Amino acid sequence: MKANPLLGWYRALAIATGVALLVFCGFMVAKYGFDTAEDLTTYVAMLHGYLYVGYFVVTFLLGQKLKWPLGRMLLTLAAGCIPFASFVAERRVVREAGERLPAGAARQAAGV
Repeated sequence: MKANPLLGWYRALAIATGVALLVFCGFMVAKYGFDTAEDLTTYVAMLHGYLYVGYFVVTFLLGQKLKWPLGRMLLTLAAGCIPFASFVAERRVVREAGERLPAGAARQAAGV
């Protein structure tokens, strides 16, 4: 499996997971702060969970292809569970992959 399609999938899932996590945090505030949106909170939590599973798999495969050390892999995997962290991690991974992959391939796969 090439790293280039993985980079595109990683980028999409990192952004989707980050957005879902932020929406989930907003619904948690609504649920516990204002006693509203209890049912919707469950569905948003499940959406984030499913997206995170995809993010986890793709991040693991990409990390294997780019030969990340274990610490880097764990921090990048954890970024999907920390608000705003997946956006920061996504930018760093795309920049690093651009340096390590062939010149035009990483930019094209990342959609830049």
